[in-house]
Parts: sequence; structure tokens; C-alpha cells
Amino acid sequence: MTTEVPHHPVRSDARDNRARILEAASAVFGEEGLGAPMREVARRAGVGPATLYRHFPAKRDLLAETFAEQRRACRTAVRDALADPDPWHGFRTVIERICELHAHSAGFADAFMTAFPEAMDFTADRERTLRAVAELARRARETGRLRPDFAVDDLVLVLMAHRGLQDTPREARVAASRRYAAYVIEAFRATPTPEAATPLPPAPRLST
Repeated sequence: MTTEVPHHPVRSDARDNRARILEAASAVFGEEGLGAPMREVARRAGVGPATLYRHFPAKRDLLAETFAEQRRACRTAVRDALADPDPWHGFRTVIERICELHAHSAGFADAFMTAFPEAMDFTADRERTLRAVAELARRARETGRLRPDFAVDDLVLVLMAHRGLQDTPREARVAASRRYAAYVIEAFRATPTPEAATPLPPAPRLST
């Protein structure tokens, strides 16, 4: 005779608390970066610290779940770019998509770019992306459309500079990111000419 283990469903209030915590974490880390304290997440979620730590015992646990969707989107961008039959198009697309992901959240940009102790789970994502860009660059060089002196560290430099867009008003940030990415891609193009250049996205209003 077997004894059934009783199933204890998650209480609805616990589910609600978890959802509020993740929503608050997305907003707090997105606005302030990874340095934002856990107590600010708890305050924004309207829960006590004990409730926050019961759901997420460590900051790295909260970060991993908060940015799970962005990590999946980044992996998808890399996979799609590598599968693109046009290496130059794949190279361009992965830069555009990574920039857009970073524009939406300062926290995700921090986690992706830095060896933050609380964001070590992102290291593999970063290394995977840089390896993919290196492979895309190799293929794009063979087509003659990527400048021969491009190095993967150039992408790191580009994303470090892109991080400055987090000071841009939220409503203009994504548009600014798209225009920035377009400029960068043109800089990476071999022997750019007016005929080959892709029209830039509209310029957002950044000055007052």
C-alpha cells in the first residue's frame, strides 16, 4: 500500500506577493541598476523584508528571475543571428537587439556587462554572446562587408558607451538606442558609402 504525499498548493497571497516583488524588482533594478538595495524592492512591492527573503533568499536569486525573460531574449537573438544566411545582416541584427535589451533596463545592462558578485549567473550569457559575435564577425569579414580591423572588444566598448543612455528620459531611451546602434553599425561597415548606408532611425528629442 502506498501513501500519497499531500500536495500543498501555493497560497494565493504568496503568489501575489511573489508577483509584486518581481514587478517591483524589474522597476527598481531597471531604473537604478544592480546597486539598488533589496529593501527598496521590498518597499516598492509593499512587503516586509522577511517576505522578500522568504521568496528570494539572496539577491542573485531575485536578479536571475527578474531578468529571466531578457536572458532568454538575448539567447534567442544570438541563435537567430548565427542562423541568418546573410552574415552581415546577422551581425547587424544581434547588435541592434542587444542594444534594445540594454536600453530597457539599467539592471540588465549592468548584469550583462559586469562581473557583479550578485549577477554571476549572467557570465555564461555574456561569454556566449561574445563568442557568437566573434563568429559572426569572421563570416561577415569573408563577405567583405565588415571592416577587417573589427575586434570583439569593440562591441564591449560600444555597450559600455551605450550604458550612458540610461540617463536619457525613459520615453526617448529606446529611440535613442536604435539611432545609436545604427551609427555604430555604419562605423563597422567596410568602406562605408552613401549608397550602401542604411537610413538612420528618427532622432529622438533629447535636449530641452
